[in-house]
Amino acid sequence: MNRRIVLICPLLLQVFATADLGSENYIVNGSQESEIAYSLTQRIVPAGTAASVQLSFVAPETYSTPTYSQTIRDLRFTVDPLPQERKERRDERGNRIIDMSWRNLSGPLTAGISCTAETRTILKPLESKAGFPPTSLPDDVDAYLKPSVQVQSDHPDIRRTSSELTAGVTTEFDAVRRIVSWVIDHMKYVTPPEEYDALYSFRTGLGNCQNYSHLAAALARAAGIPVRIVNGVTLKEPFTMKTGQGEFTFRMGQGRHSWIEVYYPDLGWIPYDPQQTELFVSNRFIRIEVGVDNKETEKDGVVRYRQAPGAGGRPEFQETIEAAFPSDRIHLTSVKQDYGPRSILLAPEVTAEFKPVVTHEEPPPKTIPGDVLDKLQFSERYIFGNLNFPRNVDFLTTREVKSGDASGELVFEKNFLVETAEYVTKKMLQYAQIIIVDKPLKLYEAALALHKFGGGGQVWVELMADDGGRPGGRIAVSDMKDLRDIPRNAGYDWVGFRFTASPPILSPGRYWIALGFTGSPIINWFYSYGKPVGPMEGTRYKSPYDDEWSGALAYEFNYRIAGLTSK
Repeated sequence: MNRRIVLICPLLLQVFATADLGSENYIVNGSQESEIAYSLTQRIVPAGTAASVQLSFVAPETYSTPTYSQTIRDLRFTVDPLPQERKERRDERGNRIIDMSWRNLSGPLTAGISCTAETRTILKPLESKAGFPPTSLPDDVDAYLKPSVQVQSDHPDIRRTSSELTAGVTTEFDAVRRIVSWVIDHMKYVTPPEEYDALYSFRTGLGNCQNYSHLAAALARAAGIPVRIVNGVTLKEPFTMKTGQGEFTFRMGQGRHSWIEVYYPDLGWIPYDPQQTELFVSNRFIRIEVGVDNKETEKDGVVRYRQAPGAGGRPEFQETIEAAFPSDRIHLTSVKQDYGPRSILLAPEVTAEFKPVVTHEEPPPKTIPGDVLDKLQFSERYIFGNLNFPRNVDFLTTREVKSGDASGELVFEKNFLVETAEYVTKKMLQYAQIIIVDKPLKLYEAALALHKFGGGGQVWVELMADDGGRPGGRIAVSDMKDLRDIPRNAGYDWVGFRFTASPPILSPGRYWIALGFTGSPIINWFYSYGKPVGPMEGTRYKSPYDDEWSGALAYEFNYRIAGLTSK
């Protein structure tokens, strides 16, 4: 049978209307066309004198696919001081690499790349007749069918799961859709993970964009589908998409990112982003480098540094990405479907044979009657939440050296740490996060992952009941905390709010926490891409003048709930 399917992104999605967030497939049509003034700058400050410094850039290039294209104009390199040696080359994947080197460097080094990027995402109906497994593949995709260091497509567990996911499939599109949907529901976003390869991701279900890309690539390659890893950057400029229920507004973190491209014999290479759960990429992406995995796509931004004899200390390294949008035209609409994974998915309309797969959220925990709750003895410690985030990382200033070798050479590798946070003490919006209590709880503290930038006043946490998937009546308010009592750390850290006056006793169920404030504090609350812990509708916002929490966000704030439970 011929059916139409589309899949959408759970990234930083703001929903400005009531939405039923069960299985979340959306057919998306329309376009994004932008002109972007883009720059990436690296600054290196030697510790004393550097015997040698080597720096490599990969130049972004003009590129086109059926859903995404970029045109690069006015590409410029700015270097101070000038290198003693500069070479250009093409690697075996076609990346254009600029290598520069310096000797006896004693002062700061600044090197940058800038360009005008015209990016377009065109989401119109696509038709694919590619069968499964795909045949008549060109020789130049052979490398993207093989296992690699980080894409272990030959591992028995990955091969078995790939075979199970694609059993009975007759089209390549259906196979890829099933694999990406499984990865989305299997993975939870954490940064930084312990490892980045596909097998770690498969076994733990944890990781960042590299893990999502490697696992999707491994499962697809195991099924005979060519997939290559793409490295580039995402930009934080928001955009909106109209739906039958209202509008979605997307906002991504600005920084390094990894995604994939899948080869179809009748369409060519098509970009997908498993971590952001898209079967396309928006025009807030700039594509830079491709390879078999992220170990190979390491050339852009890599710095090799060798210390001069007798020099002490370590060098400093900073990378800054900036983007302005002189022109930005967005015309996107979507239609919700009644099938798909638990997480939201976006994709263009595709005509191909497939079998819809439906998954559902777990039901909420059963409540305990009040008379039974009152008789319980609370004596066991109980801590839960969305606990993983990069604590005390300064995203704006110096980064540490990531690795070195036995010869004394230090290597600054690009990292994929991206600051994802909302300014939650601005006057016109209030934010709330669902918490799911699965045991009886005597609540003593709610901690939020916050970064204080300045200002003054007081902040507190409100605990609210759940009212049909939105914050309801207030249950309790934490002790107020004066902004002067919150440390001004380099990055984000837990800020605890105690319920000392009368700790609330909660039955298992869904509740909401919201940050309240008075005065003029300037505070950001860190969040994770997707929904590592809670349901899709579990992060809300509203205007202080509205009664309804009508806006939903597809990411999840980082929080920690602590108290006592009963045996």
